[in-house]
Amino acid sequence: MNRVLIVDDDVELCELVTEYLTSEGFQVETAPDGPSGLERALSGEHALLVLDIMLPGMNGLEVLRKLRAKSRLPVLILTARGDDVDRIVGLEIGADDYLAKPFNPRELLARARAILRRAQSPLVGAPGSEKVSVGDVDMDPAARVVRRRGEPVELTSVEFSLLELLLRSAGQVITREQIARDVLGRQFFPYDRSVDMHVSKLRRKLGEAPGGGERIKTIRGIGYVFARPSQPWMPTPES
Repeated sequence: MNRVLIVDDDVELCELVTEYLTSEGFQVETAPDGPSGLERALSGEHALLVLDIMLPGMNGLEVLRKLRAKSRLPVLILTARGDDVDRIVGLEIGADDYLAKPFNPRELLARARAILRRAQSPLVGAPGSEKVSVGDVDMDPAARVVRRRGEPVELTSVEFSLLELLLRSAGQVITREQIARDVLGRQFFPYDRSVDMHVSKLRRKLGEAPGGGERIKTIRGIGYVFARPSQPWMPTPES
């Protein structure tokens, strides 16, 4: 299903994006305000929500907050260029990615396709049906299920793909560039905090490792590593 819902009160932008995405094989529906956008987003009829932050009736962040209470629909938020606060809050609430206005429709298409690939299929390059376990965390990619100590953990599509990458490379350092490429489907840019925000959310959802300590270690200036319980990761002098 490649049906996209765009919630934005900019009529000209909606017409432009609708025309472009339709020519690329997508079905597009639009909503002009927060309340109607939320209602349509909860209908279960869409594969992706493109959500503007500045909306009449209910702002985009509130729409996202209410949506995440009931749905895991992938969300791409649209923010004003340079508005880091909205981006950070949006990612914290549960957005899969963001795009700053004004934007090139090709960039929107690339982001949309990357999000849909994550949501609809296992991580690129990984054995999709092969389960993976590290410590008390178990993942079944085919069923899109993650359990910690036997209890299910609710993850967004980007968090699921991020965790799969980290688990399959447990004990090895994964760079921010690799996470941006393999999980977000785009190039990593300096000062882009989206990778760090997704890792931070994943840490909170997984909680502490058995016996205490972080599951996901930060390697300053490089990236992250998922620690193996049987072989606790220890920083080297070079790190």
